[in-house]
Amino acid sequence: MDPQPSRRSTDDTLRPSHIGYSTQTLSGYGSAMSSLPGSGAVTPRTPGYVDGEVGERTALLEDRRDISEAEAGSGSSLNSDGRPPLWRRKSTWAKVRYYIPSTAWIPQYSFSLFAGDFLAGITVASMLIPQSVSYASSLAKLSPVTGLFSAAIPGIVYALLGTSRQLNVAPEAALSLLVGQAVDEILHSDPHTHPVDPNAISLAISTVITFQVGLISFLLGLFRLGFLDVVLSRALLRGFVTAVAVVIMIEQLIPMFGLTHLEHVLQPKSTLDKLLFLIENAFTHAHKLTTMISFGALAILVAIRSCKQAFKKYWFIYRLPEVFIVVVVSTILSDEFGWDQDGVEILGSVPINTGTFVQFPLRKMTLRYLRRTTSTAVLISVVGFLDSIVAAKQNAARFGYSISPNRELVALGAGNIVGAFIPGTLPAYGSITRSKLNGDLGGRTQMASLVTSTLVLLATFFLLPWLYYLPKCVLASIICLIVFSLLSELPHDAKFYWKMRAWIDLLLMSLTFFLTIIWNVEIGIAVSVVISLLLVVRRSSRPRMTILGRIPGTDRWKPIDENPEAEEDASGVLIVRIRENLDFANTAQLKERLRRLELYGHDKHHPADEPHRHDANVLVFHLADVDTIDASAVQIFYELVETYKNRGVGLYITHLKQGPRESFEKAGVIALLDEDAFLKDVASAMARVEQMMRERER
Repeated sequence: MDPQPSRRSTDDTLRPSHIGYSTQTLSGYGSAMSSLPGSGAVTPRTPGYVDGEVGERTALLEDRRDISEAEAGSGSSLNSDGRPPLWRRKSTWAKVRYYIPSTAWIPQYSFSLFAGDFLAGITVASMLIPQSVSYASSLAKLSPVTGLFSAAIPGIVYALLGTSRQLNVAPEAALSLLVGQAVDEILHSDPHTHPVDPNAISLAISTVITFQVGLISFLLGLFRLGFLDVVLSRALLRGFVTAVAVVIMIEQLIPMFGLTHLEHVLQPKSTLDKLLFLIENAFTHAHKLTTMISFGALAILVAIRSCKQAFKKYWFIYRLPEVFIVVVVSTILSDEFGWDQDGVEILGSVPINTGTFVQFPLRKMTLRYLRRTTSTAVLISVVGFLDSIVAAKQNAARFGYSISPNRELVALGAGNIVGAFIPGTLPAYGSITRSKLNGDLGGRTQMASLVTSTLVLLATFFLLPWLYYLPKCVLASIICLIVFSLLSELPHDAKFYWKMRAWIDLLLMSLTFFLTIIWNVEIGIAVSVVISLLLVVRRSSRPRMTILGRIPGTDRWKPIDENPEAEEDASGVLIVRIRENLDFANTAQLKERLRRLELYGHDKHHPADEPHRHDANVLVFHLADVDTIDASAVQIFYELVETYKNRGVGLYITHLKQGPRESFEKAGVIALLDEDAFLKDVASAMARVEQMMRERER
């Protein structure tokens, strides 16, 4: 054996010869998608990979060799064969895989994963097809075809561009309701006129909303605003989702009791009006057969879902598509017993063509409603993204890979923009429920979504005629089942906020809920978003500062509010540690916050209270935590220093880093204080202060 293998053989030894895929990794689920190169984190259990440290070292050595070879060349950007150097080609391909993740996982796709993806795709499709028909016809007041196209087209685009492997993108109940409210408001905005073609107007409104939603999401991702999910409170989202669930339930109880025709006569407007309408007419004017079918279907749906939760270990029970079963059985029974002749409303004939099959979304008909629907589009964009990113993060944490919120926004936006080219398409975003089900059933790549979208498209063209006798009240029952899922997390969140004494979160959740119920969804979410943003601004505008005291017998200083043994042992000396970077937002209140610390310390107080402390004679700033300081903050700090200097207060600045020091020098702060005021640490400053005190006593 050669004791000195060549560099080539060493690299070949370190590099895996074949990247395999196992079906027994990731906590026992059906595949190892984390082992797909370029598609996420690599775990110690990833088959086919060597030790992470060796693998990293090998990659770094290869890159370094390529770069050094390029730098050692004649300065040309091309090799002798006229091609770019290897390292540049690798970098370009890495960027392509970053922005289009499907170019990373599709070439490396293993057919050992297909069984799990195919099963998950079929199961999700069997649930999604009747759901999409329900959302389009019952919530958005559109043709069922629009719901099916919305469940197919955006999902295909997301599968190519999205970073989540389990996220299923399709219409959502809450978002479909918002579209339906916008359609209803515009159609009935003038009670003295009746639209010539209300269906064409409805399609135009939905199209322009979906296009705006896609454009807004795409631009948010393009400008890297994916941090919105951490700015808006989860309590706000919970209050909104709960309120929407109640609104949807009230909306769907009307067709479940067979009161649709009476509703068209009396035309109740708000959610409260519809609730009163139900109370007054549910037991006196309800259609008995419709009521029995509706609540019978709902009871069966709830029973099957409960059995699935109770018998999770039996795959043949857990994978039962209860929604699909109820739709098929109710359609057969309706045809067999002639329910439509007894007054039960059925789906009927659904024309597949929604006008010209593909149209540019911004045309004369749709531009007419552009301004009137922008607020709805913004609302749908924010709520849809929040729901999607929660689902994506849950699955990423569960299966051990990472996602990018900005790329998620781009993928969701692109999906809705492409979907808007088919007239009437509804906004589509990720679903927590469907995405979780996708992962449970073995979905490990976006191939599951491609399977789902393909089946939905096939259903659009071939299945709809078979649903002619489907009772509309069954669609309402399906939506009510979704409502139960939306309401299921409310008790847990409310109990948690109460336990944590998070009164502001509880207030925000309650405010969103009641405003949405009493006024409308847009008012509820808009007011709560404004309040949430104001709270964020309020918290970020208060600089985090603390008073430092000496630990007895040492030269160490600690925050006195965190360390009871720390003492302020020098009379008239205030040592303040600023614990964050300074910018225009948090420095605006710096003067006021410093004055409060000087007079009251960390004690709770009212501005009218008498001061608890004496004015400081010496002020020492500890700036170790300040890495950056912007121009506005430097300007305010200069004014602060000038004010204290005019009062005759001695000023020292310690632990100043290079970046803030350069800013202070340019702004004139160093010239104002003199170099002697800038010291290495607090101990040096206190030694200087004590020396000056001794000199004064002499």
